[in-house]
Amino acid sequence: MTARTAPFKRVAIVHYWLVGMRGGERVLERLLHLYPQADIFTHVYDPAAVSQVIRERVVKTSFIDQLPGARRHYQKYLPLMPLALEQLDLRGYDLVISSESGPAKGVIAAPDALHLCYCHSPMRYLWDHYHEYLETAGWASRTVMPVLFSRLRQWDVTSAARVDAFVANSSFIQQRIQRAWRRDSTVVHPSVAVSEFSVSRDVGPGYLWVSQLRPYKRAALAIEAFNRLGLPLTVVGDGPQASELARLAKPNITFRARLSYAELKNAYANCRALVFTPEEDFGIVPVEANASGRPVIAFGRGGVTDSIIPRETGIFFDEQTPDALCAAVEDFERWLPDFDPQRAVANAARFAPERFDEGFRAAVASAAGF
Repeated sequence: MTARTAPFKRVAIVHYWLVGMRGGERVLERLLHLYPQADIFTHVYDPAAVSQVIRERVVKTSFIDQLPGARRHYQKYLPLMPLALEQLDLRGYDLVISSESGPAKGVIAAPDALHLCYCHSPMRYLWDHYHEYLETAGWASRTVMPVLFSRLRQWDVTSAARVDAFVANSSFIQQRIQRAWRRDSTVVHPSVAVSEFSVSRDVGPGYLWVSQLRPYKRAALAIEAFNRLGLPLTVVGDGPQASELARLAKPNITFRARLSYAELKNAYANCRALVFTPEEDFGIVPVEANASGRPVIAFGRGGVTDSIIPRETGIFFDEQTPDALCAAVEDFERWLPDFDPQRAVANAARFAPERFDEGFRAAVASAAGF
């Protein structure tokens, strides 16, 4: 890329799919705040499943959106997504931002455009979690996955060369970008609405776990540990493991499938601590707990190592086992008198939306040669 001397006139944001509101979509909202003139490109779009901020923008879809059942079964069309991305017409856009977790970065930008990729994660099913997906797939999928995914990995690495600069959402993802694509990147953490959370004086005895009830979130780990400890734990979330986990839990564990935003903020503020068991790319939930003045007991790998300060805003455990989590809870109880809620709030402020804006603008300016 040659150095630019003028602001970008036309901006395209390529997001993998728009079928819900999770961390990636919250980042997309912030990118739309930074670039109000941007158009959105995506594989599949369900307007009813996204925020008004996104619905108000121009959204253009790839041909995947027209395929049968695409809004519910979009991942089954993964083999077609490289072709679909390359069919998107980005002529006339001088800044292309790909938001990568599913296939997004493989678009073909104009020769004189700047293509910057904000990477939530290299595709997990191709890389780190491939064997987990293979193990749980049906027999037909297991038959074709080895050959098909090998070719997709080749495309994934090749398409990384089309990107002018990478931005990672955490140090953990920065390492994965280097390992998968052999590319350097800048870390800009996702924005978290930290100012919307507040500290409560009414802290209860119960611990809190918040996420989807899916195997990789490791809710079963928390349930097994708290079954042993006998301490109160509230599990907030829903998913395919819900009934299985409810059968596993003893009476000291309660389940809430869904909470309103106000109820969730109260749950954070009133819990003794948040228990965080998965290895996440970044993990917004621990930051929200700190913003509420509460400490975190977390598996000490992944993005949480960027967001939680050991023995200041939380406690880490080293293995995803009930023994390790039980030991961490006992260690936490000894450390808790030294915990200062205001330190947790100050730590969470590092992830305020304004910090994301500053970091992303700086990354674009650096890549463009401003």
